[in-house]
Amino acid sequence: MEKHNFNAGPSILPRIAIENTAKAILDLNGIGMSLLEISHRSKDFQAVIDEAVALFKEVLNIPEGYQVLFLGGGASLQFCMIPFNMLNKKAAYLETGVWAKKAIKEAKLFGEVAVIGSSSDKNFNYIPSGWQIPADADYFHITTNNTIYGTEIREDFDSPVLLVADMSSDILSRPVDVSKYAMIYGGAQKNAGTAGVTFVIVRDDVLGKVDRAIPSMLDYRIHIKEGSMFNTPPCVSIFTLKETLKWVKEMGGVAKMEELAKERAKLLYDAIDTSKMFEGTAVKDARSLMNICFVMKEQYKDKEDAFMELAKTRGMVGIKGHRSVGGFRASTYNALPLSSVQALINCMHEFEAANS
Repeated sequence: MEKHNFNAGPSILPRIAIENTAKAILDLNGIGMSLLEISHRSKDFQAVIDEAVALFKEVLNIPEGYQVLFLGGGASLQFCMIPFNMLNKKAAYLETGVWAKKAIKEAKLFGEVAVIGSSSDKNFNYIPSGWQIPADADYFHITTNNTIYGTEIREDFDSPVLLVADMSSDILSRPVDVSKYAMIYGGAQKNAGTAGVTFVIVRDDVLGKVDRAIPSMLDYRIHIKEGSMFNTPPCVSIFTLKETLKWVKEMGGVAKMEELAKERAKLLYDAIDTSKMFEGTAVKDARSLMNICFVMKEQYKDKEDAFMELAKTRGMVGIKGHRSVGGFRASTYNALPLSSVQALINCMHEFEAANS
């Protein structure tokens, strides 16, 4: 049976990236050794990381004066690494979900944190508006896409202070004006590759401004100096990221990814909005193109488990909503084919016809 992978992360990857990684694990570029066993200091792996950096810069049109790093620890480590390197006295944060809350918690260990907007009052189903960025903040932090709640910021803000963005789950899904950001970071395991590697895009001139001593492993400047090889990097994950970036480029770049994302999302949101049985959970003007969250309407709540069972028999994978929201979540990342979205819609129609 064909599987339709809607997992929120780790998630669907381009098939070519999987196949090329598998080949490299057996034999990297015909050198007679596995990617798993070569030295990260070898010229063979240096070529891998160099190409990954170059592709990231090309695909996202990253300007001069920015560095691309590949680190371990996930985006969660960045929650403390960012304030360690950038927070002197005060930082501003936008609270739009669980991951933003976690980032805020870590930042409070290093200084004052001003939460200038929050959507927690409605279980994060909208993006706050009307907030003001304090001019005395060292930086302003946003989480652009909220996987659990299905909301997304698709605007590159003009910020009077340094702008930092967690783009774990929507990186590479649209063109980004990188010049407006001091830093962009995220776990790769949504649109960029596999779990195990974290990408960091950081502007050179924002570092070295804090008074505190920074442990070597948490100092961006050391990782820049060592070319992401201060310690042994996650080699296989970096290789898969490189292959995914190659696929994005060959498909037509981030502009094409955005076109496809809009097509997938429109198809599914239209089906949800015209349904007698299902309804979306995020406010319409804040809806994510990457994570589409929906539930059964109140009179059909008792049928959610039955729909999940039917969906499993039709090859749907990973559509159960997060426990804090319930219902269903379809993660429609770059590599998801439109046919999988249509298969989910067909499943919804089938269930409606039999139960409404």
